[in-house]
Amino acid sequence: MSEKKEARITAQKQAVLNSFQGQSLTDAQTDIAMNLASIINRHIHKTGSFREPLTDYAHAFARSEKFDAMKGETIIRDVFAAQFGQTMNVTRETLMEREKNLPETTPELALQSARQTLEAISTGETEPFYKAYDREGSALARSLSITENAAKALMSESYHAVEGRELYATGKELEEKYHRPRMDELRKSRETTRSRVVARA
Repeated sequence: MSEKKEARITAQKQAVLNSFQGQSLTDAQTDIAMNLASIINRHIHKTGSFREPLTDYAHAFARSEKFDAMKGETIIRDVFAAQFGQTMNVTRETLMEREKNLPETTPELALQSARQTLEAISTGETEPFYKAYDREGSALARSLSITENAAKALMSESYHAVEGRELYATGKELEEKYHRPRMDELRKSRETTRSRVVARA
């Protein structure tokens, strides 16, 4: 872990310890609450929502502690605000607002991300569509400060507008043509190697 990242994490934990709820938490509870807050933050940046995961994790947190789920949710909300400097709702609203005010270059950037997705499936080491699509969607989301779901939608829309085809369908076709044969070959190679090892035993 880099010194910069370690310092950021230390600062976040200190902010949590100084928060209203954080002051009454044990060290283990603090670490758990911070990890849950990080998961929810990741979920917000992926989907733009947090209600369901917050409810689920608050119940899970409370089951191993001496407080109810409502208290667990209050703790996670407070820890989140201290850890990330803003509430879950503000985090979500900020992402939603940015989606309404995208730069003029957005379609071009989204198209580039879509094409990079297809290139990753069909060249070099190759990879499945879902993995390439997710990685490029995440990168585009970070560059535009929007949710990953919104970024992926932009990629699909931009590709369809220019190519007249669905990005998903094109990606799956390339996966079947390039990635699956490579995986089949690797699988056969492993099975052959395993058979030789067994034969020698």
